[in-house]
Amino acid sequence: MLHDSIAYALTHRPDAVEYALQFGRGLDRARTDRFVGMYVNDLTLAYGERGRLGLERLMTDAFQHGLIPQKVPVEFAA
Repeated sequence: MLHDSIAYALTHRPDAVEYALQFGRGLDRARTDRFVGMYVNDLTLAYGERGRLGLERLMTDAFQHGLIPQKVPVEFAA
């Protein structure tokens, strides 16, 4: 699902920026576009083993710090 979301945003960049503007806390469109580019790019589309481990750690840390009520199994589609 993450891959599909990023792929969609890459092919619909203006829509992704428009959506992100509501969360930008006053950032203008150019800065919002730059911010979106940090998280919506070819690297985040294919994040490899390092990215997979990072997502697993994110979910583990979130649970251990009480940010989520239960462990979330991270699954990756081939």
